[in-house]
Amino acid sequence: MSIQPPPVAAEAPYAIDVADLGVQYDLRFNRKTTVRQSIANLVTRKPPPRFWALRHVDLRLVRGESLAVIGPNGAGKSTLLQVLAGIMRPTEGRVDVRGKISGLLGLGAAFDAELSGIENILLGGAFLGVEDARIRELLPSIVDFADLGQFIDAPIKTYSSGMRARLGFSIATSVDPDILLLDEVLATGDASFREKSKARVIELVRSAKAVVLVTHDMAWVKEYCNRAILLEKGRLVSEGSPADVVEMHLEHAAAAAAAREAAKLAGGLDPRVEDDRRRERRERRRRRRMEMVED
Repeated sequence: MSIQPPPVAAEAPYAIDVADLGVQYDLRFNRKTTVRQSIANLVTRKPPPRFWALRHVDLRLVRGESLAVIGPNGAGKSTLLQVLAGIMRPTEGRVDVRGKISGLLGLGAAFDAELSGIENILLGGAFLGVEDARIRELLPSIVDFADLGQFIDAPIKTYSSGMRARLGFSIATSVDPDILLLDEVLATGDASFREKSKARVIELVRSAKAVVLVTHDMAWVKEYCNRAILLEKGRLVSEGSPADVVEMHLEHAAAAAAAREAAKLAGGLDPRVEDDRRRERRERRRRRRMEMVED
């Protein structure tokens, strides 16, 4: 059974207003840049290489909106959320955020791996600026919503990614935020918790809160958001109804995939072999992450 977001009133006050936003990275601090290259650039006074993660982005989010931010990897989606959260300062442009922000910008955000789930709830409340007495008052409801059983008393380092997402989402949405920022977290965890999470997001929207969600789940975008934007190479290329924006995104993604396959064939590479290699690399990275958690 789907839960449709409510329509947005035209006169609703805005929660976020972004004008001509630009974020530029200095690639001198990229880990691929060697010390020799850095010294050579200083001696020759060569200007450091720079990269625009976002450029000329205009956006307004009103209360009661659930906004999906979609696009290919590297489009600037997570950078946009970090700017809205106040974690990162824009290089140019203006960002006006009105209201209390709560966010979950990654599965490990604000967690201490050595502390238990209960202790991390108290820590998360402190990070969000919630008074200790208030977060302790909310503790039973947070524990109940996360539904982690006996693991709530175990160290976070023993949690799976899905369990971390459950706990992080429960904390972020329990503090009654005016603006909720979520970065690709609802795709993690079991189906029942995903449905419960979606219902809570809609509940926030119905109470005139504002939600910004970065996701690759196009079904979620069309069913549970009332507006969407498409970012590509740091630019806002489309804005409007979720169905229309998703359709454009899928068309662009299919065209890009076809172009990559054609380039591989032209270079004498077998796309199937390359796909197998990518899967092997992803599996090796997954195993390394699991080993780090176990250690």
